[in-house]
Amino acid sequence: MTYDYLLRLLTDNHNRPITYLRLAVTDRCNLRCFYCMPEEGIDWLGRKELMSYEEMVRICAVLAANGVNKIRITGGEPFVRKDIMSLLSTLAATPGVDELTLTTNGILTASYIPELKRLGIRSVNLSLDTLDRNRFFAITRRDELPAVLHTMETLLAHGIQVKINAVVMDGRNTQDIADLVALTRDLPVSMRFIEEMPFNGTGELRPLLWDHLKILEAIRAAYPGIQKAADPAHSTSFNYQIPGHKGDVGIIAAYTRSFCGTCNRIRITPQGMLKTCLYDGGVVNLRDLLRSGATDAQLLATLQDAISHRARNGHEAEQNATHESMAAIGG
Repeated sequence: MTYDYLLRLLTDNHNRPITYLRLAVTDRCNLRCFYCMPEEGIDWLGRKELMSYEEMVRICAVLAANGVNKIRITGGEPFVRKDIMSLLSTLAATPGVDELTLTTNGILTASYIPELKRLGIRSVNLSLDTLDRNRFFAITRRDELPAVLHTMETLLAHGIQVKINAVVMDGRNTQDIADLVALTRDLPVSMRFIEEMPFNGTGELRPLLWDHLKILEAIRAAYPGIQKAADPAHSTSFNYQIPGHKGDVGIIAAYTRSFCGTCNRIRITPQGMLKTCLYDGGVVNLRDLLRSGATDAQLLATLQDAISHRARNGHEAEQNATHESMAAIGG
């Protein structure tokens, strides 16, 4: 494969390179965060509806051979799926995969951290919306804050970079913003605040009351010395540094979608649906394609065709999409 062909393959119809895959391995989760799904949960996928690990590995191998060098494992909660470490081990050894990372709620993660370190996983995103145990329970409907904090401490002890993701929700955890930023004073963590998304599995769209500008105002009120930092290529966050702090702060405009112009990622849901944008309804089912007997060449052609018809941004992509639970979408 020549470099020219590789470059053409990995560039969408808006001249954006595709180098990053977010792979959801399950829709199941051991929390019931109100902003993600209803209290009773969602209609979980049956075993046959889920992609097998073998199918996931095959898709990832084809993508990695054609320029996708970063894979993030998401869910649901990845560690509720049986034998997840076998998948991570295989993906870590897949040629072309330079960076393998994952997003977790941290409840089941701690015991796996030494093995994650051995596999070369250098960074983990940890979901943590509050440091208050009562508010944690109110948001997640589970009393698991101590387990999450233990995971954070264990990750740091093993030298794994921690990015903490907090969804900012009016009337729920806005009083926690300053305390969460305070973690960056003595810990080398990246504290990232995320605009609340409209997907909770109910079909109802919630208005955005805390956008990235309002979040920044709240941080600046507590830390007036906060300074703008450089934003890396393809960054989804506006990044900031507070003088004297070991860690840093980011704000992700997930709802207002200010980062779409440089988006380099695609998503695959647990049932194999390819999403070329978080906000689209899915463009092709790769699981069904593989089970119909498609060759790797046919899989690659399908991927390329989908990438070549990508929406310009999330606003365009959502025009004909239904709003699912974030657990089913894959984050």
